[in-house]
Amino acid sequence: MAAPTTFRIDVSINDLLVHSGSHPPAPPAPKGATLPEALFPQHPEFLADPGPSTPPDKRHWDRSEIMRKVRGWLVPYVRSRVMPGDFHPITAYLFLEYKCNIDCWYCWSYNNKVKGMTEDVARRAIDWLHDHGCRVLALMGGEPLLRPDFAHKVVYYAAKKGFWIYIGTNGRLLRPEVADRLGDAGTAVFNFALDTWDEKPGLPKALTPARKNLEYLLRKQYVYGSMVFFNMNICRNNLDDIRRLTEFARANRVATDYHLNETPMLEQDDHFKHLHENPTYIHPEDWREVDDLVDWLIARNREGYQMVNSVARLQEMKAFMRMSHRDLRQVGWNGDGRDGDGAEEQLLDAMPGIVRDDNGGLRFAEWNCRAGQNNVIVRTDGTVGPCFPMYGATYDWGNIEGHKFQAAQLQEMKNTCEQHCFSTLNHNLGYCYNDARVIKWLWKQARNGMKGGARSFED
Repeated sequence: MAAPTTFRIDVSINDLLVHSGSHPPAPPAPKGATLPEALFPQHPEFLADPGPSTPPDKRHWDRSEIMRKVRGWLVPYVRSRVMPGDFHPITAYLFLEYKCNIDCWYCWSYNNKVKGMTEDVARRAIDWLHDHGCRVLALMGGEPLLRPDFAHKVVYYAAKKGFWIYIGTNGRLLRPEVADRLGDAGTAVFNFALDTWDEKPGLPKALTPARKNLEYLLRKQYVYGSMVFFNMNICRNNLDDIRRLTEFARANRVATDYHLNETPMLEQDDHFKHLHENPTYIHPEDWREVDDLVDWLIARNREGYQMVNSVARLQEMKAFMRMSHRDLRQVGWNGDGRDGDGAEEQLLDAMPGIVRDDNGGLRFAEWNCRAGQNNVIVRTDGTVGPCFPMYGATYDWGNIEGHKFQAAQLQEMKNTCEQHCFSTLNHNLGYCYNDARVIKWLWKQARNGMKGGARSFED
């Protein structure tokens, strides 16, 4: 089995972002800001309500819940279209922790040596984002629920300022009492990161250890007006699990989001232990099996399963998986070595998402990434970056006292990093920066009474 490359981005851009010299980003000076104590319960009547025993066929959102989405997504989007300047964040990732309670072997965001975010940084980050028009806040890690009282304070403060709040978690620490506090404080979405039914080598994000917590939350989401969806990472050793989890999600009216397991975008420091001999990374000999899974997901999507990924984006997974390999002629477009001579033409004919570059070679198609413009991350120390894959970069994009995003530098970076990234959220952001598409989507949602679950902008 060939070892994966140490990073996927072009060498020159990697060196710029990781070895940028003597001026790494400086954290903001502490100012002693604190978060207010989170009142609980704000809605005592919700604590005694167990929620429905079986999920309803469709969600019926009340006016306050619809307006929360409008304030979180639509108003910032319109603002970004009419206000001058390039930096108008719609979505922000707030890294409360790099520490985690489990160890997924593909994860390069897990580092138990890094201290978690302070109240000072959290409050000032939320205020800074609010001042720039952002209203979607994702609590990230590591595992953002390692300090549940701190997460509760962050959600409470951000919700009072009008943020639509999303929590990404492996679910093991989301005990019923924690779920009640976070739901009561105003969490809009709980994103359960699940890769397998039961734990597997390198894949501890499993349903079984978190199932009791999940089942409680599946009922209480209807009480608090929140939503649950599954975030699944397609690996070489979990293809059958993805199918099983998808059917479980369907039975429980849960939306799903799929990613292809990717090696690190940038060169990593020595905390990342699991690059080589990793059982989760997809290799050429796995391509046909992954193709079969993607085709199965496309069929389920067309049957009406709630998926954040569009059919078009699922189809592009096949192309992206192949383009991440550096020598298609050697392995062939199906990974078996028998069709290497015609690999380029077969890819162009059969794989949406692959185009020829100016030199006649193949590359993954551009997709209008909006990182550093409408998407931003805030690291645990208060420094900022354009997107999740760049959280480890030492390039100076500034901090919560002032960003240093520049259109020319971002575009130079995206000329190469777009070819190596399959971000669902950033792709959806880029896709919606076309007014006709957004108007069409809004009209479709309005005709449906703003009911239902999560779907892609393209569906």
